[in-house]
Amino acid sequence: MEKLSVVIPVYNSEKTIEEVINEIEIAVFKLNSKYDLEIILVNDYSKDNSLQICKNICKHKSFVKLISFSKNFGQHNALMAGIKIASGNYIIFMDDDLQTPPDEMSKLIDELEKNNYDVVFAKYKTENKSIFRVFGSFVNDKMANILAEKPKNITINSYFIMKKYIANEIIKYNHAYPYIGGLIFRVTQNVGNILIEHRDRKIGKSNYTLKKLLQLWFNGFTNFSVKPLRISSIFGLFLSITGFIYLLIIIIRKINNPGIPAGWTSIIAAIIFFGGIQLLSIGLIGEYIGRMFLSINEKPQYVIKETFNIDKDNKNNKNY
Repeated sequence: MEKLSVVIPVYNSEKTIEEVINEIEIAVFKLNSKYDLEIILVNDYSKDNSLQICKNICKHKSFVKLISFSKNFGQHNALMAGIKIASGNYIIFMDDDLQTPPDEMSKLIDELEKNNYDVVFAKYKTENKSIFRVFGSFVNDKMANILAEKPKNITINSYFIMKKYIANEIIKYNHAYPYIGGLIFRVTQNVGNILIEHRDRKIGKSNYTLKKLLQLWFNGFTNFSVKPLRISSIFGLFLSITGFIYLLIIIIRKINNPGIPAGWTSIIAAIIFFGGIQLLSIGLIGEYIGRMFLSINEKPQYVIKETFNIDKDNKNNKNY
């Protein structure tokens, strides 16, 4: 019997996580017992009663495993922790809020097996998200196209499945700022999509804030490509050439018409503009250097405070 691992980052989901697990059990049972199931919950320092509920679930369901962080490290760090524990032939990733329907995981599995893909992402027929989240997903998708070499016809989402050998390659990344999409496309381009329903949010609201989205984008910008630095260099060269041409125009006009008054306003505007570009470029370089510094000093990817139903001698997961 093949093994199926389901990894779920948990954050403030005390009202939904138990129902998510129950639906996963039902969905796997409908697969005619083809797969041995394990569910890995990664509590990302929830502020509500999620941790205690997850502990209670683990007491009654031995196939449910729990990792609890010492602080909030973020969704992608939680996914990395789950991947390192997962032992299934296939690993499915989903959210804890019931918007990603467990009863449609069979579609992910079928698409993976039918086309021999390495990874299959859900592609929602209609996305029941706020305008803020839709915009965030759009930016994330375009960023992955440019920086992570994602095929343009592929849509990435938090609901997806991958083969074990892809997971084994991903966990080799042990730095503090993981970006799962970038890690996947660094390993394979054999990726597909399958249409899946996206449920309305019944309880609560999205845990993604503008700050978290910016952190995610910076992880993608700086960890998997030097293109931002190249774009900055090209833009700087373009502005330098433009400035030189403009300087020649000013000199020629002054020679032809000595009575033209000095343009203090345009000079100040140019100084502010070019100064802003320089500061932006320096800040971008500083972001790269800062992340290198933190990586050299071994900033942890996450720290595990406690685990349940996990062998303490398991060497696949450490406090990175």
